[in-house]
Amino acid sequence: MKKIALLFMLAGIIFLSIGGYQYIKTKAAEKDTLDEAHTMLESRDSTPSTIDPSSFTADTGETVGLLQIPSIDAELAIVEGTDPDDLEKGVGHFKSSAYPKQNDQIVLSGHRDTVFRRLGDVKIGDTFTIQLESGDYEYEMVSSKIVDADDTTIIKSTAPDEELVITTCYPFSYIGDAPDRYIIYAKPIETN
Repeated sequence: MKKIALLFMLAGIIFLSIGGYQYIKTKAAEKDTLDEAHTMLESRDSTPSTIDPSSFTADTGETVGLLQIPSIDAELAIVEGTDPDDLEKGVGHFKSSAYPKQNDQIVLSGHRDTVFRRLGDVKIGDTFTIQLESGDYEYEMVSSKIVDADDTTIIKSTAPDEELVITTCYPFSYIGDAPDRYIIYAKPIETN
């Protein structure tokens, strides 16, 4: 009986160690990517951009900018791609979706237990700012919904209308692979 109890304690220590290592690794990757985004935007501010937003593209894994969500005091790096390696670094931009000023759907995804931990606190009317080398783009939340984890119908062309879609797993407090996705829809705020 003591050997079984010892075996369970050892297994628990191993699982906690692996989880702790993954957490530290993810936090380090997020910090590095956030620092890279800040450096990119600082150089943008000192040298005017010549990037045409209507034709902007990025390579998978590339840091492209920042997502700011003032209502939850979040500043998150945006990385091109939504594979696990990309999402470990920050918010992932879905590769086949658009970027600001490309008059189509922009899809950003992130983990509910890392970058989007407090996304459920965002309310209709709250704003999001995407900062890229080509400029800053503001959006206002207009609705949200919950869909099945396998539902890909939310990713679709909205051309010629621009729409920001932010996705994460749901429920937020679920342990393991969540069965649903939480979706936020936001429309551009036109600035003069």
